[in-house]
Amino acid sequence: MPSRVNGGWKVFLSATGHELAALGWSAVALAVGEAAVWQTSQSAGAAVTPEVRPWQSRRPPSRILAIRLQAIGDVVITLPYLGALGRLLPSTEIDFMTRDETAEVPRAVRLFARIDALGGRRNERLQLALALARGPQLLARRYDVVIDLQNNRVSRTLTRMARPRAWSTFDRESLVSAGERTRRAIAAAGFPLARVEAGFDLHHSTVGEDLLRAVGWDARRPLVVLSPAGGFPSRNWPLDRYVQFAEQWRGRHHAQFAVLGIGRLADKAAVLSRALGSDLLNLVGRTRGDEAFAIVRRASLVLTEDSGLMHMAWTSGAPTLALFGSTRHAWSTPLGPHTLCLHSGDLECGSCMDAECRFGDVHCLT
Repeated sequence: MPSRVNGGWKVFLSATGHELAALGWSAVALAVGEAAVWQTSQSAGAAVTPEVRPWQSRRPPSRILAIRLQAIGDVVITLPYLGALGRLLPSTEIDFMTRDETAEVPRAVRLFARIDALGGRRNERLQLALALARGPQLLARRYDVVIDLQNNRVSRTLTRMARPRAWSTFDRESLVSAGERTRRAIAAAGFPLARVEAGFDLHHSTVGEDLLRAVGWDARRPLVVLSPAGGFPSRNWPLDRYVQFAEQWRGRHHAQFAVLGIGRLADKAAVLSRALGSDLLNLVGRTRGDEAFAIVRRASLVLTEDSGLMHMAWTSGAPTLALFGSTRHAWSTPLGPHTLCLHSGDLECGSCMDAECRFGDVHCLT
C-alpha cells in the first residue's frame, strides 16, 4: 500500500474596470492585441497545433508547466501524478497554473517550484483576457514542456504563448478515470510514470489543528469524516443513513466525526449534530481549502459522496469509501488500494448523470 506521509494520506467587455486596472493598461493592450490575432487565426482556419509533441532529448527538461483550471476536485486529482513526475525528474522545476479559487491546496503541498493563480472566476472570456496578458511572462520562463491537463481555450492559449519544445493535452472524452487520463497525458509528454502514490508532505504540518481543537477534537480518538456533499439530489445518500452508520461505528471504535465543506451543507450538518451530539465536529463554512485537505488526511476513514472533498481524501491517502449515485463512476472513481467506490454502474439506470432520480427516491442510493 502507499505509505502514509506525516500521519495521513473562461471578450474583454465582460471584465470589470477593477480587474482590468489590476492588469495595468499596457498589459490590457497586449491582451487585446493578442486576442485579435488569436481570433483571426481561428476564423481563418489556421492549422491546428498538434495535441502532443513529446520530449525527446536525453537530458531532463529544466522547467515544466502543468495547467489545470477546473474545480478543486479536478485540481487535486492531478497532484499524485505530478508528484510522481517530480520524483521521476528530481532536477526539474515543475510549475503549476490553476485558478485563484483552487490554488490553496496546491500551495499547501511540497511539490511545485511556483504556483500561478489565474483570475476571472468561471468567466472564460475574462480568464482568457488575463491569460493573454501573461504571454511575455510565460516566454521569459522558457518552459521546456507544458502539460495541459485542462484542454480548453484558455489552457491551449497559455500553451501556445509559452512556446515550449514539447507538450501534451488532456483527453476530456475517454470513459476512464480522470486520474488515468492525467497519467496518460504526462506519459504522452514523454514521461511514463512507473508508480503513483497518494499522500503529500505539507509546508505546514499542523494546519487545521487549531480549528479542530476549537470544536472539541480529541487527538487520541479516531477521526471519521462524513461528507454528504454531492452536488445534486441524485448523488445524496439519505442523512439518516449517515446517522445509523456513525452510531454503529462509534460503538466499535470510540470515534469522533467531522463534517466540513461550504455553507450549503449547514442544514445537513445541523441534522448530524443533533443526532451525534458532541461526537460531531461541525466545521462547515469554517475551513479554507488547505485546511480541509489537511484535516481529511488525518482521518482514519472518509465516508463521502461524489464531491471535491472526496478527491481531497483519496489523493491525500486517507482511507476513502465513496458512495456514487448518478455519477459516471468511470470518470470519477477514487483510485488506489486505500479506496472503495460503491457505484450504480451495475444498474440498468446506473450512472445516469441526471440531477433528479427518475424514480423519485435516489433509487441507486436507497
